[in-house]
Amino acid sequence: MQEALRHGEVFTRRWVVETILDMVGYTADKDLTATTIVEPACGAGAFLGPISERLSASCRTHDRSLLDAVHAVAAYDFLDHNVQSSRDCVTQHLLAAGWDHLVVEKVAATWVRQGDYLLQRDDVQKADFVVGNPPYIRLEDVPAERMAAYRATCPAMGGRADIYIGFYEVGLRSLKPGGRLGFICADRWMRNQYGRRLREMVNRQYSMDIVLTMHDVDAFHEPVSAYPAITIIRNAGQGSAIAADTTGSFGPLQADEFRRWVERPDQIGISTASYHAARLPRWFPGGDSWPVGSPARLAMLEELGDRFRPLEDETTRTRVGIGIATGADEVFITNNADRVEVEDGRLLPLAMVRDTTGGVLHWNGSYLVNPWDPQGGLVNLADFPRLAAYFERHSSVLHKRYVARRQPARWYRTIDKVDHRLIAKPKLLLPDMKSTIHPVLDQGGLYPHHNLYYIVSDGWDLRVLGGLLLSKVAEAFVAAYAVKMRGGTLRFQAQYLRRIRVPDPLEISKVDCIALADAFDRRDVAAATRVALRAYGLTELPE
Repeated sequence: MQEALRHGEVFTRRWVVETILDMVGYTADKDLTATTIVEPACGAGAFLGPISERLSASCRTHDRSLLDAVHAVAAYDFLDHNVQSSRDCVTQHLLAAGWDHLVVEKVAATWVRQGDYLLQRDDVQKADFVVGNPPYIRLEDVPAERMAAYRATCPAMGGRADIYIGFYEVGLRSLKPGGRLGFICADRWMRNQYGRRLREMVNRQYSMDIVLTMHDVDAFHEPVSAYPAITIIRNAGQGSAIAADTTGSFGPLQADEFRRWVERPDQIGISTASYHAARLPRWFPGGDSWPVGSPARLAMLEELGDRFRPLEDETTRTRVGIGIATGADEVFITNNADRVEVEDGRLLPLAMVRDTTGGVLHWNGSYLVNPWDPQGGLVNLADFPRLAAYFERHSSVLHKRYVARRQPARWYRTIDKVDHRLIAKPKLLLPDMKSTIHPVLDQGGLYPHHNLYYIVSDGWDLRVLGGLLLSKVAEAFVAAYAVKMRGGTLRFQAQYLRRIRVPDPLEISKVDCIALADAFDRRDVAAATRVALRAYGLTELPE
């Protein structure tokens, strides 16, 4: 077993295989001899057994010889013993179905091939179906030379991508028009940075038809911690999509029930003790992380995305940004202005995360030692001898920074410039890491630190917008896309805040504007959520 795990082998339960074959449409009522199914990493034959049975039954139904199917299956494995095990599996199933021994031997030898699927690009057959459980091998466990070959063959394997990304890429590229790929695999690629290129590829060329999340399901013969999901992807333009999630009680009976529901397109959603599913008009676009959440929550986000504009929007002149990064906070930030002898105007009041903890901004007296002039350029230290002396005393720290090594003549700059126009502007401040969304109003006068994100707007009353953002509706957008840290802490970064959709401020009633502003002032999340639901045209927030 340890040898298998080193090669990323985790063997799939039969009912899961049958579910995938059903959902891609590999069924015995079709003439399967006229199709090609590919299994990229066949292991001991978990998929090949049911494939053999279905193909055998199809031959009987359509009065075809088994030799007509000699090129109907292409299975690959890197390891000798897996190739032999898979051939034995195919042989056993076909002999049990009554086929001639010599024919079976030829078919088994042709179907199962030894080789590295990711390095077979010129030999991989065009496929009607690609199915399997790709090996889950971490980057560190693959020899450097082989990984370099994989990256050269599979452009989607960027960053720290595990090799299953390559199996998706090669499998998708091999599909004939209308062909389907059905994998059970870790779903981390849908959200992690290393999956970005694969997400872009899927959005650009394919249709994500089904995502069936199975994190707590007993889907394998050994326990795994890879957060698996079944994904069905079709070589076609994006159509409607199904998002589904399961509980630990999901098994073969529930899988069959789910499959029957999938085949009834008039039913928009279903909720049982074992699974929840919803039909979406389309899958989520772009290479940014795809959302996570219950199917009903995902359907709500998709519907709101169709009806409302993003938070950051030119129409309302609303912008999301991040506070200043210095590269040396111990030099550039002080909590005691009297200890820093610099010229007047060189200390800029700075908003810190700790100033926002109570929900109302309470400035604790932090300052930025500011090397920037109002026009956006660095000040000339010759014009500010006391500032120059201060930076010289800390020059050893400042010169070590990457930004100083890259621009030696500008060694005293902060990483980010100060935008002096931002200082006087009213703005909503949001701490980077928080268990719940936490907008706080700065009426103007402070500049945000790097651990604070800010929102400025010419079109919104910021107390009204603050009420919307305080609500559980706004938080649902961030929770669906953001990386969740240990203990349930969310990251409220600009990329996630920009995912929030908001109503047109001119279309929110005066009564609701007053109620949102009041809820914001009182930090009343429940009241803010009730009004936000009305403003979004929702009756409830799906769990």
